Amino acid sequence: MNTKEQLDKLIKLRAEAQLGGGQKRIDKQHSMGRMTARERIDMLLDPGTFEEFDMFKTHRCRDFGMDETKILGDGVVTGYGTIDGRLIYVFAQDFTVLGGSLSETFAEKICKIMDLAMKNGAPVIGLNDSGGARIQEGIESLAGYTDIFLRNVMSSGVIPQISAIFGPCAGGAVYSPALTDFILMVQNNSYMFLTGPKVVKSVTHEDVTVEQLGGAAMHSSRSGVSDYAATSEADAIRFVKKLISFLPQNNMESPPSIPCEDPVIRSSDLLNTIIPENLNEAYDMKQVILQTVDNGDFFEIKEAFAPNLIVGFARYNGMSVGIVANQPANLSGVLDIDSSIKGARFVRFCDCFNIPVITFVDVPGFLPGTAQEYGGVIRNGAKMLYAYAEATIPKITVITRKAYGGAYCVMSSKHLRGDINYAWPSAQIAVMGSKGAAEVLYSRQAGKAENPAQFLAEKEQEYHDAVANPYIAAQRGYIDDIIHPSTTRFRIIKALKTLENKRDTNPMKKHGNIPL
Repeated sequence: MNTKEQLDKLIKLRAEAQLGGGQKRIDKQHSMGRMTARERIDMLLDPGTFEEFDMFKTHRCRDFGMDETKILGDGVVTGYGTIDGRLIYVFAQDFTVLGGSLSETFAEKICKIMDLAMKNGAPVIGLNDSGGARIQEGIESLAGYTDIFLRNVMSSGVIPQISAIFGPCAGGAVYSPALTDFILMVQNNSYMFLTGPKVVKSVTHEDVTVEQLGGAAMHSSRSGVSDYAATSEADAIRFVKKLISFLPQNNMESPPSIPCEDPVIRSSDLLNTIIPENLNEAYDMKQVILQTVDNGDFFEIKEAFAPNLIVGFARYNGMSVGIVANQPANLSGVLDIDSSIKGARFVRFCDCFNIPVITFVDVPGFLPGTAQEYGGVIRNGAKMLYAYAEATIPKITVITRKAYGGAYCVMSSKHLRGDINYAWPSAQIAVMGSKGAAEVLYSRQAGKAENPAQFLAEKEQEYHDAVANPYIAAQRGYIDDIIHPSTTRFRIIKALKTLENKRDTNPMKKHGNIPL
């Protein structure tokens, strides 16, 4: 075979590999409103930067007629490229090849790029669209999944891992995404579950649709498995690219900083009046966040899940930060099981990757009730406490209004190694609200008073003046300064600058035993 024939063969085989399962299956994929694996990669990465590995790899199975069904690439496209010039490793499952089912060689391809990502300290993005394990291969398929799971765990906290679900993801296939840092799904097009509707029907006699059981809407609002429900595949890829922009390449680097034209000293008069005079009246904490971050740009995570707690990424003077904030506009901003889990995981992620956390506090306490206690709010609330206490990243706290009881302790208080803790003049820091405290402390005396209501009102004011204000905490050094609300942005940026070389350590140990 001469040189021209060799090159012609290479060109032919490359064209064959790039067709995946063939044009008919590609057309069917498009008819379902889904892109192909290669189209997704092209949209995700900077143009012309994708370098593919193992394009010619095929499976080794000889059983069940599989020796007659070999397709180049074996159902997954793997390689590396860049997003905004930064190195990224990527794999995209190809549903046009045997339904994207995972084989031994399919897994080997994914493991190869995961190993390279660890060696080179770069994120891994997985684009999932698979029917699950390749049944014809039996144990080899299961072994392949588990090889991937091991690498997910070893990579955790070392390099960022992101999973985008673009189609089916069922059975054992769900555990690799579950082990990664962020999961996003596409509305009406992707689903995740361990057992499908038919199995559910036969075992529990429940009638449930695919969407009800494991759709994007459910996982983004009820289970919390998904961090975002995209409206389309293009929207999902946009989300991934923006998310990556806030993250460092690995745990040894600082998060990226970008030039900022938003003035450091920009103040906001809105913040001076945003707290209602009526303590029981709600306001939107997102407005506080938007007024302080660069260009009003806040990238929220898990928006539909446990909305009484807000988490997400933003920048202050170009510096990437994580934000955790109680939301008085939802359940009065209380902490509960779901919000504690949501906040704890986010804080721990930020701590893994050297991302400072800014905490805005307006919390009346933990949600009471049998549902919460039976569900383990003690154990789950402790996760939030554990995460803040363990974190060695810069931690800046701003108490805007209520900070009551154990919830005050949990929300990045000075006692959990909060670095710089601010309070607005409207802050109330106490075991409980003044009204409840007065009723507990003076209920007997009130019963003997001529006017019990007036007596309790006076005692409520006494308690507020003596305890439930920021000045008492400031006297003890638990609050570093009481700041003018309009200057919050400037004070946060100054604090971040002060803490940019912070070093803190935890006691030597294999790992802690977080209350899971």
